[in-house]
Amino acid sequence: MPTAKQSPQETVKENPQEWDTRRLRLAIEAAGVGLWSWNVDTDCLALDDVSLFLWGVTRPGEAEVRFEELSERIHPADRDRVGAAFAATRAVPGAYEIDFRIIVDDEIRWVSARGQGDDSGIVGRVMFGIFLDVTGRKQAEESNELLAGEMSHRVKNLLAIASSLTTMTSRTSASAADMARELTGRLTALDRAHDLVRPLPGHEGKAALLGDLISILLAPYDTGAAFAGRIRVAVPRMGVGERAATTLALVIHELATNSLKYGALSNEVGTLDVSCCAQDGDEVVIVWTERGGPEVVDPPESGGFGGRLIRQGIERQLRGSIDCNWDTGGAIVTIRLERQRLAT
Repeated sequence: MPTAKQSPQETVKENPQEWDTRRLRLAIEAAGVGLWSWNVDTDCLALDDVSLFLWGVTRPGEAEVRFEELSERIHPADRDRVGAAFAATRAVPGAYEIDFRIIVDDEIRWVSARGQGDDSGIVGRVMFGIFLDVTGRKQAEESNELLAGEMSHRVKNLLAIASSLTTMTSRTSASAADMARELTGRLTALDRAHDLVRPLPGHEGKAALLGDLISILLAPYDTGAAFAGRIRVAVPRMGVGERAATTLALVIHELATNSLKYGALSNEVGTLDVSCCAQDGDEVVIVWTERGGPEVVDPPESGGFGGRLIRQGIERQLRGSIDCNWDTGGAIVTIRLERQRLAT
């Protein structure tokens, strides 16, 4: 230690090795590297302050603990693997590294233990190595794996839906041009719905807002009228899960297509109102109301592909109900869904 009359520069000159050791220790602590030594005869580990903190061991610095004591903090799923790996380190030539989980105060941390095997660098029956907290890296890897799996799952689902739509549309189309037009519209609706699905805060899954979903899907139909804003959407702020968004996109597209062919959207003065309310907190009711279109004489057949698609989506996939009232003023479609099902 420097005296009152010694400057730091003089201390460095007199004790260069001690100064280098101090700087090395500061660098190691700044990097979050924990040091350990293992006596292969007594099976005791000496840990520095960084390692003690990482493992949640409350003892003075450079304390010794037995391997069995640390093993109690290793995640049960990793414990046997880590024990076997440490027992085999002396036979492992060259450097080794093993990553595993530990549990500290109900918190899961990822630790990377590194050292030299094959008794390389062993001094007086003591081996040396380091511990690193790699929790952040492991969480990032898990997030990437989850994202890759999710994207694969979504692509497979979309391909299955597209294949099914192609087959069913081909059975009900009068010509190749009709089939191309109808299929393109349905796939475009799916694309718009999936563009809206986004992560929710706090990793609570994915959802779209119901109002955004309906408004964006109907936006292409709000053209060619004698006035602007003939399509009105009044929906409370409510989340829609990924699967429900896909189904609702197809349903809304089919309803809009029917309206464009036979209903309020087929002329320049018709209007469409889509409203929604939640009843008793469990049931969501969506009402599709058309006014100002041609007088309804022969309602569209519900047995066609579009009608089957709507009923199958609402009743089978969303476990809800749909009621179509074709009065002379226009179509009134009432869709009832469970709020919990809507969020899936």
